[in-house]
Amino acid sequence: MAHTVSHTEHHNHSHHEHEMTTLGFWIFLVTDCILFGTLFATYAVLYTHTDGHLTGRELFEVPGFTIETFILLTSSFTSGLALLAINKEKMKPFMGWLIVTIFLGLSFVGLEINEFAKMIAEGASISTNAFLSSFFTLVSTHGLHVSFGIIWMIAIMVQIRKHGINAVTKHKVFIVGLYWHFLDAVWIFLFTVVYLMGVM
Repeated sequence: MAHTVSHTEHHNHSHHEHEMTTLGFWIFLVTDCILFGTLFATYAVLYTHTDGHLTGRELFEVPGFTIETFILLTSSFTSGLALLAINKEKMKPFMGWLIVTIFLGLSFVGLEINEFAKMIAEGASISTNAFLSSFFTLVSTHGLHVSFGIIWMIAIMVQIRKHGINAVTKHKVFIVGLYWHFLDAVWIFLFTVVYLMGVM
């Protein structure tokens, strides 16, 4: 009887912990939405402040940002497959899909760094004009979030290797998956507002 009670207490405690973690995560996402909203608003005000040169039309390369978009959208899909695999408690497929997601995330960050390096080589740095200051701040903030997501996924993989698949690790994969989908949604706005409108 005592064993049943303690088991129920443990279950209720872990359920409560999950609820608190999820709530904390949603609060974090709301603050992140405010952060990105502020950066988008700043960009909307400053994107015409180019001093007559080094505009988006001159600097943005359509194939580059299209490939970046394809990579990030694909990584969102593979992170979803990783979540499905862990919910079915299939370790190998889960690890496989998460490794693919991490690889795609790293490819995205690599392409973004390459894009920045090319722009700086052309004389378009963060201090060149107000448009570039707002562009670099907005896009690099998203890039840093992606980098953090990659580190987070690696940490979860290490934990699962150590402790196996359980309610706690499943919940962590669910949370990181939500975070990754959020970054995808932010990138769609970036793709549309910054890149597509920039080359038109």
